[in-house]
Amino acid sequence: MSGSGSQRKQGSKPPRKKTSAPGAKGAEFNENTQNTQNIQWYPGHMTKTRRQMEQCIKLVDGVVEIIDARIPMSSRNPEIDSITSHRPRIILLNKADIADSAATSRWIEYFSKSGAKAIACDCKTGKGLNHFSDEVRRLLADKIAVWESKGMGGRSVRLMVVGIPNVGKSSFINRMAKGGKAKVADRPGVTRGNQWFTIGGGIELLDTPGVLWPKFDDPEVGRRLAFTGAVKDAVVDIESLCLDLLGYMGSHYPERLCERYRLDSVEGLTPLETMELIAKKRGMMIRGGDIDYERVSVMILDEYRAGKLGRISLELP
Repeated sequence: MSGSGSQRKQGSKPPRKKTSAPGAKGAEFNENTQNTQNIQWYPGHMTKTRRQMEQCIKLVDGVVEIIDARIPMSSRNPEIDSITSHRPRIILLNKADIADSAATSRWIEYFSKSGAKAIACDCKTGKGLNHFSDEVRRLLADKIAVWESKGMGGRSVRLMVVGIPNVGKSSFINRMAKGGKAKVADRPGVTRGNQWFTIGGGIELLDTPGVLWPKFDDPEVGRRLAFTGAVKDAVVDIESLCLDLLGYMGSHYPERLCERYRLDSVEGLTPLETMELIAKKRGMMIRGGDIDYERVSVMILDEYRAGKLGRISLELP
């Protein structure tokens, strides 16, 4: 299964007219029980990518790991530590503009205690990246001092940029390289080869394709990745995924749902009942007065991914 297919978007094609409600009507949402199937996928090209990264790590002085601020742990490939040989690392919590700011602050503290420099940012706008070069030089101060003692003070600092698909690597490189050639698209698996980019401050960035890992041992990880679009919608049940998201938001961010969809309250409602209320508010009905469950599910997920539901974090430290 390729990781390069596009995400399903509202309006991209007429949705399947599904009149039966997803899941058991009236069933309570339980965060320990997922409606979505256990997501397992590992496109073949990712095995090749892993080998390329193992070879290229020898060429760099440090690592820039980009993760999703909404799901910091679920968006970290657990194999990166071994691949990068524990090189000095800066962690960029991208998409911090649509994550819960209080949760992001706690994550920065968490990563700092582990010895990594963590920065909250928005790679598309560049917010939070103004002092990136300075932070790199502070992180690698000892290595730079050794170069200078050997008369190599002008040597460029080389960094490998790593992260899972759709997490923002190309947006980061394009921003830092001021419109470089890295390709950008809102779908996983766009970057295919390794490219070098020179940015300010005597720093070179090595781009790498996004890579997932062979198996999600925790089904919650696969579910969170599917929420954010890091896993293609084609490999999940879109209606059940949306029910899971509504269940989480009903428990943690009910006010966001009420504000966005002009609901009086979601207290005491099941995720399915909330979905049906939203569908009626948005006029997502089909002939005969039935709910168009797929259409409303695609819309809710698209709006969450675009940040239209507000600043929401799906994972807390």
